[in-house]
Amino acid sequence: MKELTKAEDQVMQILWRLEKGFVKDLIDHMPNPKPAYNTVSTIVRILERKGFVGYKAYGKTHEYFPLIPKEKYSKFYLNNFLSGYFNGSFQNLVSFFAQDDKLNVKDIDSLLKQLEELKNKKP
Repeated sequence: MKELTKAEDQVMQILWRLEKGFVKDLIDHMPNPKPAYNTVSTIVRILERKGFVGYKAYGKTHEYFPLIPKEKYSKFYLNNFLSGYFNGSFQNLVSFFAQDDKLNVKDIDSLLKQLEELKNKKP
């Protein structure tokens, strides 16, 4: 699986939310200023070549749908992110945010509680 560009990610986020749609539908859900129809159409075809998007043809019109679930891509992306910036360590990531004052005590307590619950579920 390849990492998505910013434009491809924007289109995929909309497609994951809609579950299926025509290029016009994707454009309708984009912020202003809206990109040109041909621009979005090109991005969708690139996503199709990358294996992220499938389509159902209705004559010359295509209805697109995601082939890769959002959760699968999220896991791939976050693993790459962790590897590239934090040596693959979730602990390094959390430590980074804690040191940068992005996590408060309540957030840390919540994380600890979730980790403890996960630990208790595993055999």
